[in-house]
Amino acid sequence: MATANKTLLAAEMEEESEEAVFKQILFQATQEMQSRMPSILDSKPIRPQPGFCIKTRSLQNDKIFVNICRSEHIPAPPDFTEQELVTILESDDPSGFRVPMSLGEAHTEMDNSGNGCTVYDVAINSSFFQKIQTNELFMEFFITVTLEGLENKYQLELSREWRKLKNRKFMGSLSEQNIRTKSKPIIQEMETSPAQEPGSRPLVCEIESSPAVPEFTIKAEPDEGLPSYLVAEICLPQVPSVKSLVLDLGEDRIVLWGRPDLYHLDVFIPYNIVQEESGAQFNKSTKVLTITMPVQPA
Repeated sequence: MATANKTLLAAEMEEESEEAVFKQILFQATQEMQSRMPSILDSKPIRPQPGFCIKTRSLQNDKIFVNICRSEHIPAPPDFTEQELVTILESDDPSGFRVPMSLGEAHTEMDNSGNGCTVYDVAINSSFFQKIQTNELFMEFFITVTLEGLENKYQLELSREWRKLKNRKFMGSLSEQNIRTKSKPIIQEMETSPAQEPGSRPLVCEIESSPAVPEFTIKAEPDEGLPSYLVAEICLPQVPSVKSLVLDLGEDRIVLWGRPDLYHLDVFIPYNIVQEESGAQFNKSTKVLTITMPVQPA
């Protein structure tokens, strides 16, 4: 009987030991995941103010619009004079001037001809925005590094021929952006190292942002005159189920969150809708959220 009790006790101790090891492994895995995943508490939402819009084209000759926005929450670059900028640009390493900016995700909009086009929102410091508005050299320099920043982040090839749209501050709609409050230093001290290759430091210092703005389309039915209803289709490839989505429909606005930190869409719509008669459906196979919104009669 004593031998049986000892055997039972040993088995229980072995189970407790395995459970302790399992808990330790689980704790370590959780700590590692939390260290890799950006916390939404380490970021803050900003709503950039309209500035101006430029038009360019991709290598495939598709129209690309860039909304240049402004925000007091974006750090300003060093306050260089025009002559100092010229000196830096003529040096072997022109990366001494870095521009903090937030590069937003692509979103699809309709141009004046009713055709689809791709739009990016780029937010910069409000004071620096005023500076480029009044200085042609800073404007040319800023647009150049902005296009380079978009190319590097989204694997694009953009034409350097661009024009500023007249009487239009932005194309489509401006979405709220989240900028990290805990990130690498925004402005780094200028250094010169013999071992450093010229141009190895980027001219764009991007303010990390999350979550992403999903691709979406909004269609009117019928497409002529006052529509009876609007249909929005939002692509959410990383959303596992409808439980991860929080949707809020305003009278003329769609606000969508993909939790925990996947997507955020905040867009105004061109007509007032009947909120209580609107409906939404998420297709788990295609990962597309479809929102049907009856339009209020005129």
